[in-house]
This record gives sequence, C-alpha cells and structure tokens, in this order.
Amino acid sequence: MVEYFKENWTSWVEIAILWLFIYQLYRAFRATRGSRIMVGLAVVFIVLTFTSWLLELEVIGFIIRWATGFLALVLVIIFQPELRSALAQLGSTRLFSFSTDQQEEFLRTLADSVVQLSRKRFGALFALERSISLREHMQTGVRLKSALSRELALTVFHPKTALHDGGVVLSKETVAAAACVFPVSQKELSDRSMGLRHRAGIGLTEETDAVTIVVSEETGAISICMDGNIERNLSEDEFRKRLEEIFLTDEQDDEKNIGEELDGEDRVVATGDRPLVSD
Repeated sequence: MVEYFKENWTSWVEIAILWLFIYQLYRAFRATRGSRIMVGLAVVFIVLTFTSWLLELEVIGFIIRWATGFLALVLVIIFQPELRSALAQLGSTRLFSFSTDQQEEFLRTLADSVVQLSRKRFGALFALERSISLREHMQTGVRLKSALSRELALTVFHPKTALHDGGVVLSKETVAAAACVFPVSQKELSDRSMGLRHRAGIGLTEETDAVTIVVSEETGAISICMDGNIERNLSEDEFRKRLEEIFLTDEQDDEKNIGEELDGEDRVVATGDRPLVSD
C-alpha cells in the first residue's frame, strides 16, 4: 500500500487540486442567478457525452468534442460577473479582521444608528463590505472615510441632506462612502410593495457577499439582506441578535444556517420607499 501511494502520489495531488477547484467554483456560483444555467448545461453535457459513448454515436461525439472549446469561451463571457466575484473573493480578506472587542463596538454603534433611524423613520441603506471589495460601488458615491457614529448616520440619511438618497458602504470600521448606487435585483419578490431601496439591498447581495441593512422610510421597518434573500420587519432585539449571529459566530455555521433562516421568514410590511436609483 505504501509503495502504491509513493508511485501514484502525483495523481492524488491532482485529484485534491481538482476537488478544491470544483468546490470553490460551486461556492462561487451557488448563490448566483447563473447557478441554474450552469447546472442545466452541465447535466446536458454529461448526458450527451455518456449517451454518445454508450451507443457509439460518432457524429454526436464529434460535435461535442468540437463544441467544447467554443462552449468554454461562451461560458466565460456569460458568467463574467460571477467569475470576477469569485476571483475577488479568493484574493481578498474578510472585513472584520480586527479584534473581537472592535467588532462588538462597531456592531453596537451600527445597531444603535439603525435603531435611531428606524425610530425617526429615516429611510436608510447600509452595505457592510466583507471578503468581496465594494470599491466599484463606492466610486458611484461620495468618499467619506469617517468613523461610524449615530450622529453621522442621522445626518447622512436626513431627508433634507444631499447624501440621503443612496447607500452607505461600511468598509472595515469606517464609513467609506455615501450616496452610492447599488445594482437593483430583477427577481420577482413576494411583496410588490417593496421599493427600489429594498431591491437595491437585495441586488448587491446577489452579486457580492456583502450584508445590507435597509430601513423603511414609511414604516421604519428594519430589514437584513444576505445571499440574495431578505429578512424583514425585525424588532430592535432581533436585529441586534442577527448582527451578532452573522459577524460574531463561526463562519462555517453562518454559511450553513443563515440561508435557511432567511428563506424561512417572509414577514412583509408595506413600504413606500422613494426610488433609490433614478431612470
């Protein structure tokens, strides 16, 4: 057995590398809109290849071999946003790399700010940068690079200020930019009363691993968006608890449980948010 492993260790290394690549590819695509297309194409390709080999269909086999290279190029073009996000995720680090005390202090300040905005019914949209950079979206707004505080949040999202009609990007423990434009989700939502602020919050989480927080302008309802899902009408205590679950608990437990929790909750509150993104 030892001799077998010595002679074939390169094969095991190749298997490990391929497994790691396929797993990372799956993680990158599983929460995207192109995941179903990718799965469908893979199933069709496998079925046709197996059928042509089993029944010795030479013409179909030739067409599959000829089209493989062309199909690979087409897939790169179709899934360019997903591939870019996956590469960015591999080459970046998590947002909260500072100490636990700093994490707790930052999250406490953020929670207090959101609660104050909710009580005053100031419409708000926060995006918390994680492993995928939001620099592209920061460039659509106004750079601030300021420490987060309740006073700053209330000032930025006050209805009569110039920066209120947009999203705020939080990078590390600072307010990186305000009045940013986020991509709007195109998927059909269960509640058509949700405005563009909520759709922008969902849309950003469909393309990145960011977590967005939305405060309804009409009702003051607090929502959290993650992985293309939205959890709405959170109480103050529930909102603080969700922040701790997302950022202070084990990352592996988050990835397994948070998606199920968000999918299982659909408590919709009618909103009248003004459009975040103009025509």
